[in-house]
Amino acid sequence: MKMMHMAHCVTLVQLSISCDHLIDKDISSKSDPLCVLLQDVGGGNWAELGRTERVQNCSSPEFSKTLQLEYHFETVQKLRFGIYDIDNKTPELGDDDFLGGAECSLGQIVSSQVLTLPLMLKPGKPAGRGTITVSAQELKDNRVVTMEIEARNLDKKDFLGKSDPFLEFFRQGDGKWHLVYRSEVIKNNLNPTWKRFSVPVQHFCGGDPSTPIQVRCSDYDSDGSHDLIGTFHTSLAQLQAVPAEFECIHPEKQQKKKTYKNSGTICVKICQVETEYSFLDYVMGGCQINFTVGVDFTGSNGDPSSPDSLHYLSPTGVNEYLTALWSVGTVVQDYDSDKLFPAFGFGAQVPPDWQVSHEFALNFNPSNPYCVGIQGIVDAYRQALPQVRLYGPTNFAPIINHVARFAAQAAHQGTASQYFVLLLLTDGAVTDVEATREAVAPREALAQTVLAEVPTQLVSYFRAQGWVPLKPLPPSAKDPAEAPQA
Repeated sequence: MKMMHMAHCVTLVQLSISCDHLIDKDISSKSDPLCVLLQDVGGGNWAELGRTERVQNCSSPEFSKTLQLEYHFETVQKLRFGIYDIDNKTPELGDDDFLGGAECSLGQIVSSQVLTLPLMLKPGKPAGRGTITVSAQELKDNRVVTMEIEARNLDKKDFLGKSDPFLEFFRQGDGKWHLVYRSEVIKNNLNPTWKRFSVPVQHFCGGDPSTPIQVRCSDYDSDGSHDLIGTFHTSLAQLQAVPAEFECIHPEKQQKKKTYKNSGTICVKICQVETEYSFLDYVMGGCQINFTVGVDFTGSNGDPSSPDSLHYLSPTGVNEYLTALWSVGTVVQDYDSDKLFPAFGFGAQVPPDWQVSHEFALNFNPSNPYCVGIQGIVDAYRQALPQVRLYGPTNFAPIINHVARFAAQAAHQGTASQYFVLLLLTDGAVTDVEATREAVAPREALAQTVLAEVPTQLVSYFRAQGWVPLKPLPPSAKDPAEAPQA
């Protein structure tokens, strides 16, 4: 999630992807395709947004994993879809066969609702008859359905074994059945229990619990010619009536055999619909991000009067530390209402006794180390730099412990009210990040590098604690009652 765009985000959309007539790169079988989605971030650079699952031995795959991204009406969001034949377990795509790609804008997709494009191996060279079809759906619902399913007495399909069953769920819409989830394969088992899984309610049934759902249980074959064990029709409303049992019916067997009963029983052990809060839910619900800065004043930074030092102030009054501070701080400060940020230094000899300190306030006021806004931190740093002597060693543990104490106090409140971010500016870290800034883009890229994981970490932590936003967004007409606040 790119924090610098959040203020202008109109909505979140979900892309469903399928392909037809992919070229075959495998000698003895069909390709094993995967789709990767990239977005143009400027300067000729593309950032990966996500990948679908890999579908084995299939030239016309319908991917069950959807890809999500923010939709901004005011900008042209250029997208690139790449299809690859995956024959190994490495995440890199350079050693996989390229089956074709297509480019378009997100605006084209949402205005078309369903967009089909020819796949190209390179400009002017089509990938055979291969096409990619992309459909967009606005995510208006932040509920997820979580299920745990088992089966009993499934039909034996393998000559030398039992069956290798897996499940597929399809949602009815536009006169077609759309794949929404595919389970893992359980080898050689007629009484399998599949792993618990979660699917967004909007994707699972379009937000309507009465939408028809088709469930297919099949026996997996490595060549892609999976054998149907049986199927049944249901809805989310029926699945929620746990424990629920459904007969798995094979239509052809049912027609041919008068004594036919079923090909097994599918048992729904768990089916829960819960609200899955996002980063914006917490932020809009009142969560404050507390920003703390720690600056490295050890001797390894070099003499501040030398242009080679990270502390060297150029004629414009800027250095590497201030660039990093501005890049990250200007993003984070929007999520703190009082704009008061504690700022510390470590590794320097400080007046008046010139003892080495690994936790001193940049404003030299230990009882009130807070600076007003990012500019206040900059001012305090510029005033402190000529007053201290760079020394050592590098020890930022006291500053980490300082922030941890405040975080622990907030955790005892038992609410999703505060989240703490510590920016440690050290000689090694700033050098690495600055190299990224110069090679990729200006300050925005630096902020993304440092802050990219903050939304995910915040949501994961609050979810693990069982904390909901302090002021949950009002539920829609179809939403269940909100969970009580922790």
